[in-house]
Amino acid sequence: MEKHDDRLRQQMKERAKDGELPCAVALEIANQLNTAPAVVGACADEIKIRLVKCQLGLFGYSPDKKIVKPRPEVSGTLRRTIGENLDNGHLPCQRAFAIAADLGVRKMDISGACETLGIKIKPCQLGAF
Repeated sequence: MEKHDDRLRQQMKERAKDGELPCAVALEIANQLNTAPAVVGACADEIKIRLVKCQLGLFGYSPDKKIVKPRPEVSGTLRRTIGENLDNGHLPCQRAFAIAADLGVRKMDISGACETLGIKIKPCQLGAF
């Protein structure tokens, strides 16, 4: 198994609470250290830190793990934008984040729309799913 940079391991250990590191913090560490999010996810596995609180609501919550709920309706613009960003029928996590930023909506609005449309979000930037 690949050994990760000491700075990365140290940052993750310092910022984790009770062996858990929220998605937003993991992505912040990746950005600060100019490291790919997938490397942070792999390091989390290596040092036994659990990734939690997915910003899309797909994993890491108690008691149900997943908190995203389908949206009551999905606008034509959002439906079209999601459709234009699919990769083999799935919406990559990184593209979901970009759509939220481009449209000025919450990340959970994107994942909720995907739930309504029956579209799976994958792969995770951190490699969690």
